[in-house]
Amino acid sequence: MPQLERTFSVAPMMDWTTRDYRAFARTLTRRALLYTEMVTTGAILHGSPRERFLGFDAVEHPLALQLGGSDAGELAECAAIAEAWGYDEVNLNVGCPSDRVQNNLIGACLMAHPDKVAAAVRAMREAVSIPVTVKCRIGIDDQDEDADLERFIATVADAGCEVFIVHARKAWLQGLSPKENREIPPLNYPRVHRLKANRPELHIGINGGIKTLEACCAQLDHVDSVMIGREAYQNPWLLAGVDEALYGERGPAASRHAAARAFRPYIARRLDEGAKLNHITRHLLGLFQGQPGGRRFRRHLSENGHLDGACLRVFDDALSLVPDTTPVAETA
Repeated sequence: MPQLERTFSVAPMMDWTTRDYRAFARTLTRRALLYTEMVTTGAILHGSPRERFLGFDAVEHPLALQLGGSDAGELAECAAIAEAWGYDEVNLNVGCPSDRVQNNLIGACLMAHPDKVAAAVRAMREAVSIPVTVKCRIGIDDQDEDADLERFIATVADAGCEVFIVHARKAWLQGLSPKENREIPPLNYPRVHRLKANRPELHIGINGGIKTLEACCAQLDHVDSVMIGREAYQNPWLLAGVDEALYGERGPAASRHAAARAFRPYIARRLDEGAKLNHITRHLLGLFQGQPGGRRFRRHLSENGHLDGACLRVFDDALSLVPDTTPVAETA
């Protein structure tokens, strides 16, 4: 089975890691593994057009599709579709705590059903040649973070899963909102570190509350990979340092302005396809976070990007509000 270089990845995030965000991320990092938003099996099997749920730009590779579902047959069918569409990995969501997905036995509630997850992984692996991975929590509700997590990992690993990305918090399925579940349950990094120590043959990645590349490097002393979520979206310039800090290679962006300019042809192409400017540029609002003119950049895009007929001129005008400090030699 092919192996992906997954030292650093950007977490799947609903309404955030869209195809437009992922294409923008590629102006900042070539090496990070990118994930789609979670897509349910029902959307893929019954939604139309399928491009709406599975479409991506070739520049986004390496790219993983995250699936939401629990029926082994449906997940296997969707995994095969994902491979045919050209995805590099299929990931099963066993971490989302929202009520909507719980009612359909999707997400974190599956941690209470390791046999069901194992059956799904087994069926998916039989259907594809690309990696099948699992993203989970360290537990849910009153589960024992040691015994129940070990049982879950052992059961799913026995079905052939070799890669687990573990959000180092419990999910409380009753009493906390999805947003609260990302913030209130305490982080327990040592629990994930012990999991790696106990199962050295598995690839164990860590997710949750990690905000800097320095913190990534510290985590990599204990686990195999690091996944960053909200910080990579709200402060996308973080990604510009990934290739050098974690892979020893120069990244594609010499500056924030250079990244924005590199994204301009993609915006033009998407506008020609009928996309709305604000649906694309909303993913860039944090690019100039903390920089002179950054607030004016955000305001101009927010106030004008949604207007009928908004075009590249709106983007160019917003960019002109931020001083470009890129050295001349780096803009050549």
